[in-house]
Amino acid sequence: MTDKESLTSIEHDVQIEERTKYAMETYVNWLQTAMSASPWSNVDLNKRLLNYVTENVTAAVGLVEELSHAKNLEDVVKIQTEFVSKQLGSLSDQTKTIMEICTKAAQAATKRSS
Repeated sequence: MTDKESLTSIEHDVQIEERTKYAMETYVNWLQTAMSASPWSNVDLNKRLLNYVTENVTAAVGLVEELSHAKNLEDVVKIQTEFVSKQLGSLSDQTKTIMEICTKAAQAATKRSS
């Protein structure tokens, strides 16, 4: 690979990374706007969901960035395996927290209606 081809490849990778970041930021901004207009009254849940979306989008953008620096298939597999493992752990924690918030909200609603 010549220096010019290498530079072109790097520029292409940077463009993909920038487009990915832009798309993810646009999505997060849209979601924040949609959530603020939501009729849901559980503010804690809304904040947590937005926080989780931001964390997950940031992780996805990080994955794209790391993959763009992979030198070979072995690197790609390692990066993806680590990402999936970390995201599954995060998903488990996020689900647990969301369930706790929903359970507390349901209990509070039940007490108010009694």
